[in-house]
Amino acid sequence: MAKSGLIVGATTLIGLGVGFILLPKSGLYFVASLFIGIGVGLLIEYILTLKK
Repeated sequence: MAKSGLIVGATTLIGLGVGFILLPKSGLYFVASLFIGIGVGLLIEYILTLKK
C-alpha cells in the first residue's frame, strides 16, 4: 500500500475514534468527524506531494 493510502486511512481512523466519542451527542457529529478525518488525510497527502 502506498504511503498516501496509509495517511488517509490513519486520519480516517482518528476521525472514527473521535466520532465514537461524539456519537452520544449527535449522529451528525459522528459523520462530520469521519469527513474531517478523510479531508485532513487528503490535505496532508496533497502537501506531501507538493514537496516532492
